[in-house]
Amino acid sequence: MVTNLVKNRPVGRFFCLAPLAKQAYSGVSRSFPAGNSSGLFSMPTSVEQELAKGAHLSIISLVDALIEKAQESRASDIHVDPTPSGVKIRFRIDGVLQEVYIFPKEIHGEVVSRIKIISGLRTDEHQATQDGRFRLVFPNMEEFVDVRVSIAPTYHGENVVMRLLSDKAANYTLEMLGFSESDAAKIVKAAKKPSGMILSTGPTGSGKTTTLYTLIKMLNSKEVSIVTLEDPIEYAIEGIEQIQVNPRSDLTFANGLRSMLRQDPDIIMVGEIRDVETAAIAVNTALTGHLVLSTLHTNDAATTLPRLLDMKIEPYLVASTVSIAIGQRLVRRICHTCREAYKPTEAEKENLLSILPEHLKGKLGTLYRHKGCEKCNMTGFSGRIGVNEVLVMDPEVRDAILRKASSTDIRAIGVKNGMTTMFEDGLAKALQGQTTVAEILRVIHE
Repeated sequence: MVTNLVKNRPVGRFFCLAPLAKQAYSGVSRSFPAGNSSGLFSMPTSVEQELAKGAHLSIISLVDALIEKAQESRASDIHVDPTPSGVKIRFRIDGVLQEVYIFPKEIHGEVVSRIKIISGLRTDEHQATQDGRFRLVFPNMEEFVDVRVSIAPTYHGENVVMRLLSDKAANYTLEMLGFSESDAAKIVKAAKKPSGMILSTGPTGSGKTTTLYTLIKMLNSKEVSIVTLEDPIEYAIEGIEQIQVNPRSDLTFANGLRSMLRQDPDIIMVGEIRDVETAAIAVNTALTGHLVLSTLHTNDAATTLPRLLDMKIEPYLVASTVSIAIGQRLVRRICHTCREAYKPTEAEKENLLSILPEHLKGKLGTLYRHKGCEKCNMTGFSGRIGVNEVLVMDPEVRDAILRKASSTDIRAIGVKNGMTTMFEDGLAKALQGQTTVAEILRVIHE
């Protein structure tokens, strides 16, 4: 039997994780019996089988099966979207939303209520947004998935988005994330410094948080104190102190960062630099002998530095604290089971040669395109891989910051000194058969 951590009551194979907890959940593994006397536990059944029961379907079993199906499909998000005539269920797989089911409109309220119950949210509130989370433990397996829940009222009813946070992210290495050997070496060198800032940049869903968690795992040891400030805490890591931002109790990024300095940390991770105040405290923290890891929403690595200047940080502070800026995107990895090799036509070759950098033109030969098979669910892609760029703060870049140079100038200096741009890294991966040229052009517009 699983116990709700908020109200201490059984909730089937789920247990709720308090949405506004100031500390990370423990992440301790538990074993659960195959059922319980309350009847709340449900054995895994497929979504199709449950829907086929019509009026006799079990909402508990349906929600269980939906989440398990999403996990099996490698989905990162589940969207429960109400429409005038039904409930559209979509999975985000490899960064792309795919419609998978249409539920009857009649069960929409019950499905939302079930999700609210296991997330510890108010079931009588239908006109306000609510956020929560829970953990689903798979039966007969030492495996679980943490689910972050967001509920919002819409014209046709409450909309639910569930983000699936698998603990597999804790097992990544920089190479597994798609960093080249040279880029990984630059990051490791910066991470071994006792102070400074490592900034990961890119749009939402570009893998920034996963990169920071990978670095935190690399740095985690008994000799250092690591404290993180996150909104929300996505993965629990043993041995570090993780703090959840809570605006209701005035625990913002800025206030939390001030408090963290009294915890005697060696390494600090700030989930995101969102405002001028947080940026100023983070830079001063790095200046006073701490290693600070954080993220920024910018288009590429070079734009990171002018962005900090826009946030009222003095140029000399940016130049003296930032060690490296990492630009990231995620592209779909081509399915190696069904990928198809082909020789580009003369017209295609001419177009590709016009965009390929000089050092890659000689490697233009066989390319690969996606086809589709059962293993990749007929999409032609399976999983995602990062395309990255790493800008090192060398003396030339520091001088450019001090004179408030544009991101274009900083980018040109970085490329001259050996930086591989995201576009070049993506094209190199396409030539290696890891993805397609079309996928690189879809994600990176240059």
